[in-house]
Amino acid sequence: MKIATQCVHSGSYRDVATRGVNTPIFTSSAYDYLDRDSTPYPRYFNTPNQDAVAQKVCALEGAEDGVVFSSGMAAMSTAILAFAGSGDHVVLMDELYGGTHAFATGELRRLGIDYSLAATDAESICAAATARTKVMVIESPTNPLLSVVDIRQVAAFAREREIITIIDNTFASPVHQNPIQLGIDIVVHSGTKYLGGHSDMCCGVVVAAREKAGRVRALARHLGGSLDAITCYLLERSLKTLALRVGRQSENALQIARFLGGHKRVSRVYYPGLPDSPGYAIAKSQMRAYGGMLSFELEGRSDASEFVRRLRLISPAVSLGGVESTICAPAITSHAKMSAVERERVGVTDYLLRLSVGIEDAGDLIRDLEQAL
Repeated sequence: MKIATQCVHSGSYRDVATRGVNTPIFTSSAYDYLDRDSTPYPRYFNTPNQDAVAQKVCALEGAEDGVVFSSGMAAMSTAILAFAGSGDHVVLMDELYGGTHAFATGELRRLGIDYSLAATDAESICAAATARTKVMVIESPTNPLLSVVDIRQVAAFAREREIITIIDNTFASPVHQNPIQLGIDIVVHSGTKYLGGHSDMCCGVVVAAREKAGRVRALARHLGGSLDAITCYLLERSLKTLALRVGRQSENALQIARFLGGHKRVSRVYYPGLPDSPGYAIAKSQMRAYGGMLSFELEGRSDASEFVRRLRLISPAVSLGGVESTICAPAITSHAKMSAVERERVGVTDYLLRLSVGIEDAGDLIRDLEQAL
């Protein structure tokens, strides 16, 4: 099936009692254990609503098995800790999502896990590996600078050395990029963003081959980051329109990136779909389209907050991926937990703005940006 069809049909639980077309909401936290191999329980990540979401995302990503979490950070942290323990070494990109960066720098060494932060290119990431490296964590496109990493190169290097690769695929979504096909072991999504798509839920997903997903699930049962049935139902409902939403958002973002790139009051635009973007060639080789996220810097280090206050349609808000367009300054939102020195090193300046493009009319969004500029 094509991806738009998979979004609608894959993973759905058909209720034989009512024959309804939607997966019912199974709110039980207690299930009959007699005459069955495995008893459903929300913290075991095996209830019907959890399974329906996991199976749908697996179909979209080309994975064998998956685990649905209560947040993207629960998904990412559990995935890392499932394969790295005391005495091991982890390689992470220094342009990772701020929450992942904060987790690594704040918790890994406390747990006896050493780590290295590598520059955002495949050569640097591979060069940072040591004989003790068990896990490599990448993100492409990155948050918030939309840098692109050669996924095939990192995956091939790691596979030769039996290193587990984990990618945050949130910005691309399964619609535009499928890292497992490129050789990656584990794909993580902050489902709060594009998978949910309506700015009304918090969730995460890990998908992988069956054995690797099983290791993630085994640790997740101890850590307890499970998702309730009602949110799973809402997430499955939202996934049905994922291809439509992300397709429109990507089309809008490309138009807006072109507009901003030609405006005298914008000094730089970060978007992998622009031919002059440093990551354009790699993005074209591993993505079907370039996504609904872009960032830009105002000319002359203008007051970013003043610009944001002038916007009328685009809302100042944290998070991303919703049907409505939102904007934020990463230095004081998504990357606030990083030190000023770290932010400056990776390019997250005080005048950088991250724009999550929604499904509105592109012309209306451009007019709003133009009047604010």
